[in-house]
Amino acid sequence: MPVNQLNQLAEKIEDLLPPGLKQVKQDFNAKLKTLLQQQLAEMDFVSREEFDIQAKVLARTRQKLDALETRLQQLLDEQEPN
Repeated sequence: MPVNQLNQLAEKIEDLLPPGLKQVKQDFNAKLKTLLQQQLAEMDFVSREEFDIQAKVLARTRQKLDALETRLQQLLDEQEPN
């Protein structure tokens, strides 16, 4: 996740804390960013570009599979005794 998005998420969570806890908020912010980075690093995310590429590959594979299934059925139909 880009650092600016991570910072925005941490700031939104930090804003939920009471305003009188400035030092706690600063400590919390630093720890929250570290925690978010660790947790997000463990997740297996892909970029939107990679997702779109894989979706296109999957669509082409599905088309080929459908064509093969149709051809197989045609061959089986030709082999059936009349």
